[in-house]
Amino acid sequence: MDTLLRFDFDGEDSLLLAIEAQGKKVPDKPSSWAYYLSFLSTKYKLPVLLLVICQDRATAEWAARPASLGPRQWPALTLRPLVAGPHNMPVITDPAEARADLPLAALAAITHAKKPVVDAILKALSAALRDEPEAVVDPIVEFISQGIGGNRRAAEIWRNLVAVDLSFYKSWLAEEIRDEGRVQKGAEAVLLVLEARGIDVPDEIRERITSCTDPTLLDTWLTRAAIATAATELFDGE
Repeated sequence: MDTLLRFDFDGEDSLLLAIEAQGKKVPDKPSSWAYYLSFLSTKYKLPVLLLVICQDRATAEWAARPASLGPRQWPALTLRPLVAGPHNMPVITDPAEARADLPLAALAAITHAKKPVVDAILKALSAALRDEPEAVVDPIVEFISQGIGGNRRAAEIWRNLVAVDLSFYKSWLAEEIRDEGRVQKGAEAVLLVLEARGIDVPDEIRERITSCTDPTLLDTWLTRAAIATAATELFDGE
């Protein structure tokens, strides 16, 4: 299971929502789902609902079919997951509409991640989250990040939106993006100093600088770049 959420209701029993992202048809998956649901029900003594999230209609329709376990003549168990896919999730591109139902907007973004319209959905979501408290923003940002992580283009759009529109937000994703930005600027600064001083930078050294992900090391190289007479002197003693 990708995510497990607990919902508590006034005057009603609590509920566990097990969320699974399914990218393709896997014949044995219903058996695994049944095992997970039985385990969760036994462990937490609560009703469990399985939500399967798909990004194409064919997989969604396959996942939505009741799956019977046991002999054909007398099935012992029938699994009936709740399935969300691009065929039954709305396209939400208006920030006000996204703000009115953030969980639904998040599901819309994940299920439509393979479609061009995901750009507009993610922009609406990031705008809708700007004025929300961190307790609300946190799980939604992480949920979307996990849900669209397999789609490189959508994931990159979301990372950039989080970095710009949610610049106040302190999550592992936002911090990771900002760290990457600092590293990139550090590498650019080292190269700029070397080039401004007329020092030749061979391709292999340029590659070593731009591929470095250690901000402290980049700071050291920047200091050396100010006094070096050759690019190789950046790495003296290493």
